[in-house]
Amino acid sequence: MPYVIANKTRYTGTASPSGLNVETNVVSISPQPDDYVVEGYINLSQLQAGDYVTIREYIALDGTNYYTYITASYAAPVADPIIRFHSKTLPYNAAYKITVTQTAGTLKSFPYSFILMNLGLI
Repeated sequence: MPYVIANKTRYTGTASPSGLNVETNVVSISPQPDDYVVEGYINLSQLQAGDYVTIREYIALDGTNYYTYITASYAAPVADPIIRFHSKTLPYNAAYKITVTQTAGTLKSFPYSFILMNLGLI
């Protein structure tokens, strides 16, 4: 069965934790009208020596109860500071979110860009 992208939504901005060890939402996507694909990037280039961050990717297959899909920690300086979140195809009733937690150093801001693509049938 062929699919098309029925519509897309861009999520761009800057995530700025309010304090150390405060988990901060980067992007949070609620259940959609149909199955969907999400992908994107976070930029960690602002990190300097002594800065540490943890990035978490969560999926709630039932749309409510989030479980960690992946956790990654980074210590500055980061050689390759653009973090790529590869495409995930999710069912219509699933929710998705990315968080950042700075655990040490001077608080930084993290630019991001994600794309949500809702699927449709031809």
